[in-house]
Amino acid sequence: MQLQELQLPAEIKKGEIRREKIKGELFRICSIPFALFLSPALTRDQIMNILDELKTGKTLVFDGAMGTMLQARGLSIGECPEEWNASHPEVVREIHRSYFEAGCDIVETNSFGGSRLKLARYGLGERTRELNRKAVENARAVAAAGHYVAGSVGPTGEFIEPYGALKYEEVVAAFLEQAQALEEGGADIICIETMSDLNETRAAIEAAKKGTNCTVFASMTFSLGKRGYRTMMGVDPTTAARSLEEYGADIVGANCGAGPDGIAEILKEMSGSTSKFLFAKPNAGLPRLEGDKTVYPETPMEMADKMLPLLDIGVSILGGCDGTTPEHLREIVRRVKVLGGCCGTTPEHLREIAAKIRRVRNS
Repeated sequence: MQLQELQLPAEIKKGEIRREKIKGELFRICSIPFALFLSPALTRDQIMNILDELKTGKTLVFDGAMGTMLQARGLSIGECPEEWNASHPEVVREIHRSYFEAGCDIVETNSFGGSRLKLARYGLGERTRELNRKAVENARAVAAAGHYVAGSVGPTGEFIEPYGALKYEEVVAAFLEQAQALEEGGADIICIETMSDLNETRAAIEAAKKGTNCTVFASMTFSLGKRGYRTMMGVDPTTAARSLEEYGADIVGANCGAGPDGIAEILKEMSGSTSKFLFAKPNAGLPRLEGDKTVYPETPMEMADKMLPLLDIGVSILGGCDGTTPEHLREIVRRVKVLGGCCGTTPEHLREIAAKIRRVRNS
């Protein structure tokens, strides 16, 4: 089929794509059955391991921001997000549901600051296991079988010796407690993210690998400076990729700190230094202040278009971080799943399709 002959389904023209609406329409675009993508939900026991799924060449879509969505629903500055797993479960579940409805394959739990060391700042250290289990239960409650739940694990906010007072073993113990609670709640994945210090990242990976049977993602966050992209602790993308693989992470990547353009540069550096699958969760552009409000400038369509170069690099899992919403992820799904992955399509084909969609929607 020549690309210029492509006739877009009416749902796409209207910007009203829903998986249940397009089952028949996709065959106008692709002669290869989409049975695996659109088939009835499998039971969780039938789900293939995510690593096996990636080996088939599939591109999976992660969700977007949790904090952005909670703040829009009333989370106050200084309030503990993880406590909302217990006090506002319906809000957390609605956020997860919105990402699944956007077409995401994986959602992350509301547990980024869920280690005992971080929760202790709110006087909630003794509720560590409870809040992490509830975080997973909230996501699992709205996840159709065949979708993944990733337990989010962020930095402790403390420094390990010799830069701080914490011993390495104390940090491993804190991450172990959190990771095991996430697995007990039903997590498929432990996603260690937004890390800056390799020693802390190593502690988190060690805890997740030794204490759970979950697939382990590990991601660091980089900012652009005079020496190129570096974490706050001076780690470059090449060193990060090599180290995360050495520590035992199953999938490695970068999140936060940059928009899609910057994350593409970072992942390009990482790709030459690891044999692991890659994932990327950029912000919706670089944040700016408008009055007293932090704004992320990239619209859903702008961000989705900018995600396509990540496919050229070989990134297997795409998602969003700060400032991204279900609308951002819905557009990413349209680019890499609904319109891609068949008939020999390439990122260049997807860009042309995306341009045609924009012309139709703007006409």
